[in-house]
Amino acid sequence: MMLSRIAESMFWIGRYVERAEDTARILDVQTQLLLEDTALDEESTCHGLLSHMGVEDVQGPVTMSRMLDTLCYDGGSSVSIAAALSAARESARRARETLSVPLWEVINTTHLAITSGHFQSRRPPGVFQWVRERAALVNGTADATMTRDEGWHFLVLGRMVERADMTSRLVATASATHGQGAPWSTTLRACGGYEAFLRTYRGIETERAAAEFLLLDRLFPRSVVFSLNRAEQCLENLESGGPRAGFQNEAQRMLGRMRAELEYRSLAELMTDLPHEMERLQRTCATATDAVTRRYFAGAEALSWGAL
Repeated sequence: MMLSRIAESMFWIGRYVERAEDTARILDVQTQLLLEDTALDEESTCHGLLSHMGVEDVQGPVTMSRMLDTLCYDGGSSVSIAAALSAARESARRARETLSVPLWEVINTTHLAITSGHFQSRRPPGVFQWVRERAALVNGTADATMTRDEGWHFLVLGRMVERADMTSRLVATASATHGQGAPWSTTLRACGGYEAFLRTYRGIETERAAAEFLLLDRLFPRSVVFSLNRAEQCLENLESGGPRAGFQNEAQRMLGRMRAELEYRSLAELMTDLPHEMERLQRTCATATDAVTRRYFAGAEALSWGAL
C-alpha cells in the first residue's frame, strides 16, 4: 500500500477538480435559466441553489452576483470554484514527488490564474467554460501520464464519488425548477449529455426521461449509477484480496447499496420525491468518504464544505 499521505492527496485532487468542474456546470445552468426566463424569481432561485450546494443560514437578500461570489469567485468560501482549485493544487503539492511533470504543471498553472486575479476577472459564461476546459486538461493529462497503480485508483475514486454527489445536485436543482423554463434541457447540456440523451431516447424529451438518463444510464459517464459503479471498481482494485462473503470495506458496501437501490427501485418511486432522494445520495457520498478516510488516510486534507 502506498503512503497514506500520497493516497489521500490523490483522492482529493480527483475530488476537488471534479467539484470545481461540476460547480461550474451547475452555475452555468442556473445563470442561463435566470437570464432566459423572466418568470423566475432571482432571489428564491439563487437562495435555492445555495441551499442545494450546502450553504445554509444566508442572511439578507441573495442576488445572482452574491451567489456567483459565494460559489465561484470567493476563495474564502469553502464551496467556491476558486477554493476547490486552490485545494487541488495544495493536494498536488503534497504529492508532488508522485505526479508527472505535465500533470503538476497543469494543476499549478490553473491555480496561478486564481492567485494572479485572472480568474476573478472572467465573467459568466466564459468563466464556466474556462473551468470546464481546465478540468478536462487536468483529467486528460492524468489519464495520459499516470500508471494504473494505487495512486491512479485513488484519483479516480475521488473523482467518481464527487461526480455522483454533484450530479445529484444538478438533478435536484433541475427538479426544484419544475415547470419553469427548460431546466432539464439546460441540465443535460451542462452535463455534455444532451446529444447522447436524444440518441438514447430518440428525440423524446421529458422530465422523466432526463432524470432516468442522469441517474440510471449505465453507459453515460456522468450518470450517478455509472459513477457509483466506477467508484466500486476502484475500491475493489485497492483491496489486495476480497473476502469470500460480504464486504469488509465499508465505503464499498455503502456505495454498492446505494447503487443497487437506485437501479432496482422503480423510476416512478424515485420521481415522487426526487430532491429527498438526492439528499440521501449526497449523505451516502459523505459517509463513504469518511469510511475511505478511516480505512486509508490520516484525514488531514478534506476541505470542509456544506455537504448534506
